[in-house]
Amino acid sequence: MDGKILFELVSPTKLLISAEVDMVVVPGAEGDFGAMAQHAPLISAIRPGTVEMHDNGRVSERIFVSGGFAEVGGTRITVLAEEALRLSDITHEMAATRRRMANEALSDATSDRDREAAQHQLAVAEAMEQVAR
Repeated sequence: MDGKILFELVSPTKLLISAEVDMVVVPGAEGDFGAMAQHAPLISAIRPGTVEMHDNGRVSERIFVSGGFAEVGGTRITVLAEEALRLSDITHEMAATRRRMANEALSDATSDRDREAAQHQLAVAEAMEQVAR
């Protein structure tokens, strides 16, 4: 694994990806960050967006995540995603439906907790719309 980092993407139901790559770029809550071998330890919340796997000087795969956490160490990065979808599975219709449902939830929200959940779902829908373009 010399020069490579082990990337694992885990959803609530299963391990989706386990691969050695050159670098992973993650949509961190405070901004995108890249992780390579020998990276300093880091834990970060992640925002809705695209995780990019880089190998041999190019992006080898992109996965949409709706949020979660990333843990980085010197030899491994693990992304614990609330939801993960391959970009090819995301459609304009899916994003539009999610936006409509999030807006309905936001207008129906009666508590701060409900409003925060609806706002998160709206952020997910907006990020999906970006990917679907």
